[in-house]
Amino acid sequence: MSATDKAILGATIAYLINPVDIVPDWIPFLGMVDDIYLVALALLRLLLRTDEKVLAQYWDGPEELVPLLKQIADWAVAFLPPRVRRALLAKVENA
Repeated sequence: MSATDKAILGATIAYLINPVDIVPDWIPFLGMVDDIYLVALALLRLLLRTDEKVLAQYWDGPEELVPLLKQIADWAVAFLPPRVRRALLAKVENA
């Protein structure tokens, strides 16, 4: 895992445990959307940048969970407006 990937993972975890959000969690549905998208983008980046053999070697969870995680990340990103999705995915893939 690269230093950039570790930093993104750490920043994602810090954002999730930080009580200050872009959209406050007390707002129904919308309060969780920013958290879900951030986790989905971080997860998608890690899954796309990790070789499947390496992932299989170090993954302790059920094998069927990895494709499900990829599908969930793709699904979450698909709900973004196309312009935002392209911009964020470009940053995820190029970073």
